[in-house]
Amino acid sequence: MHKPAMLRVASDNRSSPDAPGSPASSPTGFNGIVGATPGMREIFSTVALVADTEVTVLVQGETGTGKELLARSIHDASRRRRAAFVPINCGAIPEGLLEAELFGHEKGAYTGAHVQRKGKLELADGGTVFFDEIVELRLPLQVKLLRFLQEREVERIGGRQRLPIDTRVIAATNKDLKAEVAAGRLREDLYFRLSVVTVVLPPLRERGEDIGLLAYEFLRRDARRYGKSVQFSAAAMDAIAKHPWPGNIRELENAVQRAVILTVDRLIQPADLGIATAELPKRLSLREARSRVERQLIVEALMRSNGNISQAALELGISRPTMHDLLNKHHIVATNGFRGPRGSNPARRLAVDRSE
Repeated sequence: MHKPAMLRVASDNRSSPDAPGSPASSPTGFNGIVGATPGMREIFSTVALVADTEVTVLVQGETGTGKELLARSIHDASRRRRAAFVPINCGAIPEGLLEAELFGHEKGAYTGAHVQRKGKLELADGGTVFFDEIVELRLPLQVKLLRFLQEREVERIGGRQRLPIDTRVIAATNKDLKAEVAAGRLREDLYFRLSVVTVVLPPLRERGEDIGLLAYEFLRRDARRYGKSVQFSAAAMDAIAKHPWPGNIRELENAVQRAVILTVDRLIQPADLGIATAELPKRLSLREARSRVERQLIVEALMRSNGNISQAALELGISRPTMHDLLNKHHIVATNGFRGPRGSNPARRLAVDRSE
């Protein structure tokens, strides 16, 4: 599955691979992840505290918010950075194969098992294993994972030996795990094991200035990749800022890449990004605005006076002849029992808009 790469950027301040536990940070990012809003800075502070520990981390957020990238950042900032980071998409592997993928198997364990094979947990020994969409694990496998988290040992399918494994676990989901527990789809004890530290990534629409930072980062990357000299127009930046981005960072990344590839001009427009811009309401001239307000005030005065022109004119502070001139100007016919130009009973309407 394609993962959003847009969070990670080059940084001259990143820590050396030989200096675990000291991730680089800047006013606009952390360890290569772009983010300057208060919410993201708070997340960076949490990650900096937990990165070089052995604690299990649960990352929550909508699809496309960069959960795997954050997990990689935690791994890269830890003492495990030289070992493997092994991602597992629990929803992408067929149910019948997932147990073997996780725990491995011995030769002859089942039909087709012609050689011994290590599982993902074993391959991540000394490093980090990342469970994406953890709630997709069926309940029997949740029991085995819980046992691993408790004992830090695995037993391959068809094997008798329990193998000690030093693997850190980071899990992610786009679902409400408390609701999944209540529905019986996730074991409560596994939930508590996974959520020692929980990090919630906000959707892109809630990240304010980060949207522009990410858009420009993608633009620089893709312009360099495709040999283009392009920039965002003012209209494009306005559209980017206002778009709700339901697909989050992944959607923004793809939109910018498409625009860089397809635009034939130097300036990228909203249409190049595939963003539908709302049609702006017609701007009124000063004369049109005054006329609308004037007509509305006359109609309201007539409604309050039940169609009495003299009383309405007095309320408005004008003479009766002036009132008649205004009625003619705005095509209003005064009759008794006025309920407004759009009253529900035409026989009782005091004013009829002859222009309608």
